[in-house]
Amino acid sequence: MRMLDDFEYRVHSSIEASIAVKQRLLGSPEVVSGIAKVSELLVGALDQGNKLLAFGNGGSAGDAQHIAAEFVGRFAFDRPALPALALSVNTSCVTAIGNDYGFDVVFSRQVEALGRPGDVAIGISTSGNSANVLRGLSVARKMGLHTIALTCQSGGKLKDAVDYCICVPSTDTPRIQECHILIGHIVAELVEEALFPKTVLPERD
Repeated sequence: MRMLDDFEYRVHSSIEASIAVKQRLLGSPEVVSGIAKVSELLVGALDQGNKLLAFGNGGSAGDAQHIAAEFVGRFAFDRPALPALALSVNTSCVTAIGNDYGFDVVFSRQVEALGRPGDVAIGISTSGNSANVLRGLSVARKMGLHTIALTCQSGGKLKDAVDYCICVPSTDTPRIQECHILIGHIVAELVEEALFPKTVLPERD
């Protein structure tokens, strides 16, 4: 088989695998309900003047930044900015805390500094066991923040450590990450439309 033929087959297989996980996501009443509840929670928190803190490692850090940007900027239409912070973006803060206290506290230390009761903390971990994400959410919960985890099929240690745990029905890291950003987009869309219902939506094809 030529390399191009092999690559085309693998592209097809990867897309099929991604669709299959999303179909399982759609077919899970627990996941669908969890996304709806988290969206409702964020609407209430942001409407009361609270903010979103999001964090994760590696690709999950990128997802946290992406989700925060959807709130601060815009998702589907122009409207007032919403307060959201990704805790991985301040490299001086992350490296100083990691160097002085240890990598396990890079998020919890920032939650202590920036979090307030009523805020919402979203921790993202494809394994459900990232120590610094777990610690960040544990501190957030003790401080009176609402806590949400986006994880894998089992939920890992995060499943019992947060108010809401949305478990993607997969053990394959890339497929889990693809669903995490899908969930982030759904939540951003629902929150935006709920908080700004009078804003005119652009026409969709």
